[in-house]
Amino acid sequence: MPTERPARRIHDILSNIASIEEYTDGLSAETFSGNRMAVDAVERCLERIAEAARKLGNQFDSAVPGDVDLHSVRQFGSVLRHDYDTLDTSIIWKVVENELPKLKSAFKTLASEYPLPSKETDADYDPF
Repeated sequence: MPTERPARRIHDILSNIASIEEYTDGLSAETFSGNRMAVDAVERCLERIAEAARKLGNQFDSAVPGDVDLHSVRQFGSVLRHDYDTLDTSIIWKVVENELPKLKSAFKTLASEYPLPSKETDADYDPF
């Protein structure tokens, strides 16, 4: 069942992309591969992106450009969770280099159509 809070999920995706950009800034594929902390951090952010895409449901699949495959994003999350021991860091690096810029662009557009409610952008907002 799709989320009732699509703006939150869109924001979650963009926030995790920004974190990945920060964690990989200045790294090459080789230095990334040798930096276990960066690899772990990026994998976790990719899992969150996949989970947010799953929570969005397939209602947004047609709202993103054709070169962004949200079904594959959701499936990649399953690979990260269940087949982590067979995943080569070069695959993760290729996702970061080739797929995240397209995902970021698509979700920036969606974010303008689905802004976060003001209470969620308020520094004093406590959802608990």
